[in-house]
Amino acid sequence: MADNTFHEFDDKKIHAALEAARNHYAERLDASVIDPSDDGHLSLAGGCISVTVENGKVCLNLPLGIGKYCFPIPSIIPDGTAAEACLSICTTFGFPTGVKATISVAGKVIIQKTFGKC
Repeated sequence: MADNTFHEFDDKKIHAALEAARNHYAERLDASVIDPSDDGHLSLAGGCISVTVENGKVCLNLPLGIGKYCFPIPSIIPDGTAAEACLSICTTFGFPTGVKATISVAGKVIIQKTFGKC
C-alpha cells in the first residue's frame, strides 16, 4: 500500500483569514457596538489548492492543530483525477473554532467535512 500524500494549504492565506476575523470583531468591541443579531460566527476563505485523487481518497494536512485527514472519494472518480480542495476558517468573535474542507472535481463539490465548530 502506497504512502498517502498529504496536501498543504498556504499558511499566509490561513493567517490572513484569521487576522481579518480578529480585526472585524476587535473594531466592534473597541467601539462598544453590540449588535444583538450577531451571534459572533464568521467563516472566511482560507484558500484553495490543487490536489489529485490517490488510492480513492484525497489527503490534507489541516491547520489549527486538526492535523492530517484523508477524505474518501466516490469510486466513480478514478485515481489520478485532478481536484480542488478549499478551506474555510470558522471563527466565533474572531477566535478560530474550526475548519470546513470542500473537495471539488470539475467544479462540482463532491465532499464537504467540518472539524470543530463551524
